[in-house]
Amino acid sequence: MHKPYLIAEIGQAHEGSLGILHSYIDALADTGIHAVKFQMHIAEAESSAFEPFRIKFSYEDETRYDYWKRMQFTLEQWKEIKSHCDEVGLDFICSPFSNMAVDWLEEIGVASYKIGSGEVNNFLLLKKIAQTKKTVIISSGMSSLKELDLTVEFLKKNEVDFSILQCTTSYPTQPEQFGLNIIQEMKERYGARVGFSDHSAKIATNIAAVALGAEILEFHVIFDRRMFGPDSKSSLTIDEVKQLVSDVNMIQIAIQNPVNKNDNLEFSTIKSIFEKSLAVNKSLLSGHILTFEDLEAKKPKGYGIEASQFENVIGKKLTRSMSKWDFLNESDLE
Repeated sequence: MHKPYLIAEIGQAHEGSLGILHSYIDALADTGIHAVKFQMHIAEAESSAFEPFRIKFSYEDETRYDYWKRMQFTLEQWKEIKSHCDEVGLDFICSPFSNMAVDWLEEIGVASYKIGSGEVNNFLLLKKIAQTKKTVIISSGMSSLKELDLTVEFLKKNEVDFSILQCTTSYPTQPEQFGLNIIQEMKERYGARVGFSDHSAKIATNIAAVALGAEILEFHVIFDRRMFGPDSKSSLTIDEVKQLVSDVNMIQIAIQNPVNKNDNLEFSTIKSIFEKSLAVNKSLLSGHILTFEDLEAKKPKGYGIEASQFENVIGKKLTRSMSKWDFLNESDLE
């Protein structure tokens, strides 16, 4: 089993600033993640003046369309972004939100596509991507299993190599919404690689997902959760990403090394130190019949009858007088 593939999503955290976006790439370069994910928004191709705000959060954009205009970059700028990722050794992954964006990404040279939750049933876009023969990662946030069934059927029909992420479209996601149980259910249902797309802003959520079988982790990142932006409160900070990578690697080592509780040979030496032998807790005369109240267990093991065998001693007669704290052996009993 390979290590989980870790994707840090910058998303809209750049706030339309090319400089901030490149700063994110540099900051993420030494965290240990595998890929940086972006969203390619080309306002005129994907939106219109009639698109409502999901949440009215912007102080400077009158419409959602204006927001997408402010968030977009030129094709040449996107090529520079891809080159920067290549330079620092991070995979460039992007979510297109229009067929035009797919054309741009093909010109840029994207290796794989991420499908956002809102595009899972956009079969026009999926067909465009299928034609590229690139691998696809799907977020399932807004989709029922019935809807996902149709998408998976479409992808298989078009011979697309795909993975699915359990995802909840709620920002930030609350514990009762994580849906960690869906990871194994999707693996069994679709026979595909399954991961987890997180919006909880918690390291623990991702660790739990890996422990439950997630092979891909995607999480939003931010320099500081107090920054302005629609995803800030549901993102991990750069420092948290470093901790996440360390924790995921540790959990993966544990998964790859299952413990056999039937074999504890490696603990034999330390067991002899920690385990105990039976002793008497008071001076007793020869002929005394032992009771529970006469016994103590003292370290180390091997100097008397094993403490686990105390019931076999009760009711037995001493063959000699014993001093307080003497170890009790078979030769001391009739």
